[in-house]
Amino acid sequence: MSANGSPTGQQPTATYDSAFLRACRREPVPHTPVWFMRQAGRSLPEYRKVREGIPMLESCTRPDLVAEITLQPVRRHNVDAAIYYSDIVVPLKAIGIDLDIKPGIGPLVERPIRTRADLDRLRDLTPEDVSYVTEAIGLLTRELGPTPLIGFAGAPFTLASYLIEGGPSRTFENAKAMMYGDPGLWAELLDRLAGITAAFLKVQIEAGASAVQLFDSWVGALAPADYRRSVLPASAKVLDAVAGYGVPRIHFGVGTGELLHLMGEAGADVVGVDWRVPLDEAARRVGPGKALQGNLDPTVLFATPEAVETKTREVLDAAAALEGHVFNLGHGVPPATDPDALTRLVEYVHTHTAR
Repeated sequence: MSANGSPTGQQPTATYDSAFLRACRREPVPHTPVWFMRQAGRSLPEYRKVREGIPMLESCTRPDLVAEITLQPVRRHNVDAAIYYSDIVVPLKAIGIDLDIKPGIGPLVERPIRTRADLDRLRDLTPEDVSYVTEAIGLLTRELGPTPLIGFAGAPFTLASYLIEGGPSRTFENAKAMMYGDPGLWAELLDRLAGITAAFLKVQIEAGASAVQLFDSWVGALAPADYRRSVLPASAKVLDAVAGYGVPRIHFGVGTGELLHLMGEAGADVVGVDWRVPLDEAARRVGPGKALQGNLDPTVLFATPEAVETKTREVLDAAAALEGHVFNLGHGVPPATDPDALTRLVEYVHTHTAR
């Protein structure tokens, strides 16, 4: 039995018929559902107010604050799903990795993972390590009612990149050096991270998340052959580990136009697409049997309202023949975005696609 009171493998009844979950299941919808990556966060003045003076990672461990931040864009924008407020490095911090998130830079790891001995620092994640997640999701599902909550985690490749590089990277030279030069160590590292990631997603689902998204933010740095050989097995392990819960599994990466079929092959029910590939072409690359998510260029939001509507229509027209479509940006909401532009965008998509 899951934490929301429904048998494991079934959706909670309050959210099951939501437009978002119906689209993920490739079923008819009353309108195209909308949510935004990074909708809970930096673009909202109410977010900046409640986060004032509180470090990022600390804010992720305070259930009342997590619930408030997660709910803010639902109240303001009328989006069709909430995304759990957290960060992809939270489970790594929870198992004792010495890291911090520096404003304007991102996650920094004090002692990068570079050797086989370093793997011993990656212990299994237990629900007790992230009890604040269970508590926060309990608060959220009561508040959200019929609005689904999306849980999420970072994919093994992206987590490995941060751990090996020690922080953000443009070239991933250390990560790729391990992948090419010590494939055995690389595979063991990704396998351990897959176990940690799967455990983190299970905690969220069992607490009441109605869907999960696996973010592989940096995997677009790889060629398809390298992805298939060195990354796909670990991502597939994560997605397979949560398959039995019956919640939709979304898989997203940036710059992954050449990897879309493989990312679907890893086990996703919904493949997220960035703004570089039109959705009709993305559907051809992914193949049948998957819903798609995306894919307005986030920078379009800085243009005039008329331009936003024009570009949004292009996305919706490209998605017209899809088996299932969840409207989103092709990456996260930029911090300087006018929140009113997002509110108008949700309203436009809902109105334009009303069945």
